[in-house]
Amino acid sequence: MEQPPKWYLPVAIIALLWNLVGCAAYLSDVMLKPEDIAKMTAAQQAMYNARPAWSVAATAIAVWAGALGSLGLILRKRWATPLLVASVLGVVAQDISLFGMGPAEATPEAAAFAIQGMVLLIAVGLVLLARKATAHRWIA
Repeated sequence: MEQPPKWYLPVAIIALLWNLVGCAAYLSDVMLKPEDIAKMTAAQQAMYNARPAWSVAATAIAVWAGALGSLGLILRKRWATPLLVASVLGVVAQDISLFGMGPAEATPEAAAFAIQGMVLLIAVGLVLLARKATAHRWIA
C-alpha cells in the first residue's frame, strides 16, 4: 500500500463528519412526532406525507453507506468504494422521489435544489476519491 498525500486523511475525516451530519438529519426526520409535523407549512406537510417508504429507505442508504464508506477511506479499506457507490445511488433515488414524483402542492423550495445538488456532487466526489485511492493503492 502506498502512502496517500497529506490532504487525503483530512478530506476523509471531513467526509465522515459530513456524512454523520446526514445521519443525524435522517434520524431527526424519521423521529418527528405528529406535533412536529403539524408545525410545518402546508407545503412541507404535503411533501413529508407524500414520501414513499422506498424514498426514506434510499435516504437511509445514502447517509449510512456514506458514513461507513467515509470511515473506510479513513481506515484505507477497499470496501469504501462500493459503500460510497451505494450512497450515490441512494442520493439519486432520494432526488427522484423528491423532485420527480411529489404532488404538485409539495413543490420543493429553491434551497432544496441547491442543497440536494451539493449533496449529490459531494457523494460523487467521494466515489471518485475512493476510485483514485484504489488506483494509487492508497487503500487496499
